[in-house]
Amino acid sequence: MEEHGKYDVSEFADELARAPQNREVGTAARFENDHVRVWEIVLEPGQRGPFHNHTQTYFWTCVDPGRGKQRFADGTFIVRDYQPGETKYLVHSPDDSLIHDLENVGSTTMRFITVELKH
Repeated sequence: MEEHGKYDVSEFADELARAPQNREVGTAARFENDHVRVWEIVLEPGQRGPFHNHTQTYFWTCVDPGRGKQRFADGTFIVRDYQPGETKYLVHSPDDSLIHDLENVGSTTMRFITVELKH
C-alpha cells in the first residue's frame, strides 16, 4: 500500500539547500571504478538518510525489505513497502537530477544496493 502526501519543506530548508551538492547516495560506498559506483544503504527503524542528489543514471535493488518514506524537493512524499529483490532503474543527469531523502518508517532494518552508472 502506498501513501502520497505533502510535507513542510521549511522543516528541511538547510538540508535541502545543501542537497544539490550532496552526491552521497548511500550510507557506505562499497566499490568504484571508471564505470560504476556501488553504494550500500542501511537504515534502522526510525533512521533517515539525508536529502541527496542523483545526477547520474542508476539502479537500486532491495536486499532487506521494509517500509520507507521518500521526500522530494517539491514538497511531496511517498510511503511504500520495499520487497526483497525489487529493482528500479532511473535515468538522471546533471540537467535532470533527482533530489530526495529516505526514511525507514517500518519496524525492520532496510538495506539496498545502489549502482550509479558513470558517463
